[in-house]
Formats: sequence, C-alpha cells, structure tokens
Amino acid sequence: MAALVDTAQEVARHLLETQLPRRWSHVQAVAAKADRISRAVPSEDREVLVASAWLHDVGYSPDLVDTGFHSLDGGRWLRRERFNERIAALVAHHSCAWLEADERGLGEDLAAEFPREETAVTDALCCADMTTGPDGQDFEVLDRLAEIRSRYGPEHLVTRFIGRAEPEMVAAVQRTQRRLAGVRQPM
Repeated sequence: MAALVDTAQEVARHLLETQLPRRWSHVQAVAAKADRISRAVPSEDREVLVASAWLHDVGYSPDLVDTGFHSLDGGRWLRRERFNERIAALVAHHSCAWLEADERGLGEDLAAEFPREETAVTDALCCADMTTGPDGQDFEVLDRLAEIRSRYGPEHLVTRFIGRAEPEMVAAVQRTQRRLAGVRQPM
C-alpha cells in the first residue's frame, strides 16, 4: 500500500494541515480507521480504500472550493490533477454524497461527471467517515449523525441530507461490520 497511499497522504496534508487543522485531524483518523478495517474489502481494493480515505475531504480546502460542495470540488480537482479516476469518483460520491448533491441542486452534475460504485469499498469508506468525529474521535454511527445535526442545526441543508442518508449510512456501517466479522453477504 505504499506509493498511492503515501501520495494521497501528502496531498491531503498539503491541502488541509495548515489551513484546516481540525479537518486534518478528522482526515488522519478516517484514514487510520480505513486502514484498520481494510480487510473488509478485497485485497486488491485496500490501497484504493485507504487512499480515498486520505483524500475524501480535500474539497474543503479553500484552494479547491468551486461549487462549495466539498465532495464534487474534491473529485473534480483530483481529476484535473490526473489522480486515479476511481479514487476521484469515490471522493466525489463518498458517504452518500449523491443525496447531498441533490439538496444542493448538483445531483445531475455529480451523476454526469463521476460514476457511482456500490461496493465493499464504498461501504468501508462511509463506515470510516461516519464513525469518526470532527476531531478524530471514534463514534457509533448514530452518535456521529446526531453530532453532525447538532453542528449544522435543524434547518441546514446538511441536516436535511443526513436525514435522507441515515438509513444508507447505517446500512453501510453494518455491512462493513458484518464483513469484518466474516459473515458472507450478497453485495
């Protein structure tokens, strides 16, 4: 898992560490968790999972903001920088981003620009993100979703998005946990 993951880590560090230290703490913890749970995905996908975890929030960097939707902005930037296309798409769609894109009026743009996969990798990336708090602390998924709602308030579009995405986020975490426990399940 060397070259791709190391590059992803350095890119994320460059874009987030100084300008957004709290986001950097979150990203470091998400990447560490993705590495720990990577056995929930096929061995050939583990490097992609961890690299995507490092890069999942680069779109928050003030240097990259275009639409104001971090998932799409990050995916677009990774594509422009000729990063791995699958990773760019995973970043663009991470943690049910297609539902937030709809809330922002960007759903068609996201769908047209980046293919959405539904795999053990997308589940594990969502699991790592949605069980890690803004300062890198571990959360149960429902506690993490409650934390997001409280941070944004009841009327914010992110809160609306979380309400729509909660069933799928919880299911992704549960599927990942079952895979880690060795329970065979259909995809």
